[in-house]
Amino acid sequence: MNTMLRKSVLGIAGLAFTGGVFAGPIAAHAAEPVQGTKPAAVAVQGDKLIPHGVQGAQSKIDLNDEQLANAKAIIAATKKAGLPERAAVISIATSLQESKLENLGHLGDRNDHDSLGLFQQRPSSGWGTPEQITNPEYSTLAFLKGLKQVDGWQDMPLTEAAQTVQVSAYPDAYAQWEQQAADIVAHNWNS
Repeated sequence: MNTMLRKSVLGIAGLAFTGGVFAGPIAAHAAEPVQGTKPAAVAVQGDKLIPHGVQGAQSKIDLNDEQLANAKAIIAATKKAGLPERAAVISIATSLQESKLENLGHLGDRNDHDSLGLFQQRPSSGWGTPEQITNPEYSTLAFLKGLKQVDGWQDMPLTEAAQTVQVSAYPDAYAQWEQQAADIVAHNWNS
């Protein structure tokens, strides 16, 4: 490869990496999968909650009352946006990765830039004010607005859809939460 072409390719790759690191919200704990992951159970391809089957090992955490209330708020906002259950699965899996369904305020030294809320959205990246971002309905609707702008989100694997909205430095990390997110939606969508 000639030197000029090589430098151009490396420069573009560097910009893409830098953009992902600095533009997207990243939870301080996003790099590490939860301990105790186990092999994934493969869902039926026609399943509306997990149309592609889960990708890779799955993680699961026990939810407290606050986390469950946040999951239900995500489901309610998804319904308010007029989106299907799959959008709620993607949203909950994203929040499980970014905040473990906890509505996080500023974390001091552990904070990734100015990331806040269920989705670790950043005021400096245009997601809203700190007050808005820490409102579960607002932050979910903001995430869903981004999701709706992703062409074909309904037909892509969860981690690709979430990553396109979030622009995380850990793009594959969302996949580990798909089964738990689908279980939460299946159990709470009609309640």
